[in-house]
Amino acid sequence: MTYADGRLMHDADSHLMELPGCLDPYFQPSLLSRFHALESYQDKLRKMDWADKARAQQAEADFRTGAGDAIMLRKNYEAHGAFLREDRPPALDAMGFASQLVFTTFCLGNFGLDQSGDMELCYAAADAHNRMMMDFCAIDRRLLPVAYIPLEDVARAEASTRLAIELGAKALMVPSLCPQNHSPSHIGLYPVWELAQDAGIPVVFHVGGEEKLNPMYKENGLPPVKDFHGGDDNFTSVSYMPIPNAAMQTMATLIFDGVWDRFEKLKWGAIELGSAWLPGWMRSMDSAAGAFTRNEERLQKLSARPSEIVQRQLRVAPYPHEDVGWVIENSGENMIMFNSDFPHIEGGRHPLKRFDASIAHLSDETKTAFFSGNFIDMMGKALPQDLHHPAHLRVA
Repeated sequence: MTYADGRLMHDADSHLMELPGCLDPYFQPSLLSRFHALESYQDKLRKMDWADKARAQQAEADFRTGAGDAIMLRKNYEAHGAFLREDRPPALDAMGFASQLVFTTFCLGNFGLDQSGDMELCYAAADAHNRMMMDFCAIDRRLLPVAYIPLEDVARAEASTRLAIELGAKALMVPSLCPQNHSPSHIGLYPVWELAQDAGIPVVFHVGGEEKLNPMYKENGLPPVKDFHGGDDNFTSVSYMPIPNAAMQTMATLIFDGVWDRFEKLKWGAIELGSAWLPGWMRSMDSAAGAFTRNEERLQKLSARPSEIVQRQLRVAPYPHEDVGWVIENSGENMIMFNSDFPHIEGGRHPLKRFDASIAHLSDETKTAFFSGNFIDMMGKALPQDLHHPAHLRVA
């Protein structure tokens, strides 16, 4: 029996747990030493003291026995299929999801290069990441690789987008954080959105690309607060709060400046940014449009209220601890998507149990939309037709 128990589910958020050196075979050779010398890269390596243990553990026959039965219990590098390419298809079999959007872990934030002055290295790292993701996911068509596109340099952004689509990207991840020298709605980025729309793949925001908490909030004179992993580098209750802020501002700017209307067939996703912010954000944008329409021609040109544009084009993957039923009731039944966050510990060992409880009172049609329909809608042509409703899976 699979974790999904035979129900039709598409997973809007899963990850790799890449090992050190994962980008080396895909990196432009002339730039690799410069990349290795980055302090941000070295800092990531220093925090990966688990890597040698992971390699040894995953090579042990005893450890691998019963891995499928423990598919949602083992987390991070201990999970089956976390970093070994050949293990991911049987891991997905054990989960029982019809498809799975796959994001990086090691490369989230692009090593801070978007905020640097080295655009050559910035885009080289992004392109190397994209090649790595396509290669990993090529083993199984149910695995849908997500490419990363920095928005700092409009010409390079277009080139990286073309390359990612040619390589087989099924979604484009862009940073929530505003570029250094222009708006994310800048007309120079129109080719990026047009390429995605023409390819029929979504553009998504994901945790890791947002503005970080001001570290002074932690300086309260008390001992450090531990995160999920027992340290203080990941999210705590205070650093959790600003996670969606940059995405809300960026998406509002794209909507107000008419980008979503201009590319009205382009779908967008907010992944691992939570969802409790969604209803209030939608209403805040409607309030802003109502208050400023008289003076702003751009608002007068919008095809509908901002909240209606959002319902048309945005899909959101919530955290399992949120009151997802309330979010759906106050935003729209066509917007919220199931996700596992596999194999990250933040996703929990039984996210399905939490989601089921939260939406138990909703209609069967709304539940089906949550577990499969909204993801299928977001993915568009990127999800092969025969994977929409596989015959061996029943509607959730």
